[in-house]
Amino acid sequence: MMKLSAIKSDKIWGYEQWIASTHPNGLQKDFEKFVGGDYPLLVKVIQADDKLSVQVHPDDETADLYEHCRGKTECWYVLSADKDAQLVHGMNGIYSPSEIRKAIETNSMSDLLRYVKVEAGDFVYIPAGTVHAIGGGLRLLEVQQSSDITYRLFDWGRGRECHIEKGIASIKSGGIRDVAKFPGVFSCPYFTLEEVTVESKYSDVLPPAKGDARPSDYVLFFVIGGEGEVNGEKASKEDIFAFAPGEEVKATGGLHMMKIRPSTEKRR
Repeated sequence: MMKLSAIKSDKIWGYEQWIASTHPNGLQKDFEKFVGGDYPLLVKVIQADDKLSVQVHPDDETADLYEHCRGKTECWYVLSADKDAQLVHGMNGIYSPSEIRKAIETNSMSDLLRYVKVEAGDFVYIPAGTVHAIGGGLRLLEVQQSSDITYRLFDWGRGRECHIEKGIASIKSGGIRDVAKFPGVFSCPYFTLEEVTVESKYSDVLPPAKGDARPSDYVLFFVIGGEGEVNGEKASKEDIFAFAPGEEVKATGGLHMMKIRPSTEKRR
């Protein structure tokens, strides 16, 4: 077991912490050594004091075409939210590339977006190709493919570089699920999340590797809240622990955790 240390990056809208990463842009060398290479997921905590840009991430095929890297399907678990905090989750209709391009050029992109109010405990799935933006007053746990590719469509007049043509080419209209409370377990082709509540004691023996262990066989436990111990280590809010395949997870105290693992469908 390994307790990971975050890498913090300040942004104009707040900051983000890369808390489980083997990506070159935020490499935790000890984690890379522990899992033995390229972990297929990237886990972050995002603190949005102001709204982020309106953006879209390409799927695997489009990302490989344009950037020669993985695509970026992701999800958010809302850790905390100011009253009336909202985010952008998709568009409010089906729009042609020319309509989107015109909205960007005329500074009216905000009229095409679907706004959703959220609160702590809500879960948002964002398959690659979904137009989205995090609003101000939100703190999120983000689980995504290990990719740092973002196409910025619209930046609310802040003047940062946008990637309009690649972004428009990446947009997809399907696959969006309604925002709702986390259902306890969620799985997609890239990752599986499972909520774990520890009221006194918890034990879980992870599946052993089939043959030699791969990075995708390793499992993460993120502490949403509470205090206790995980395998003898002190555990509190927003700590994250990595476990090897076949290892026993032993937790005590009062902990609310999220178990995170790469899905078997896309392990590579």
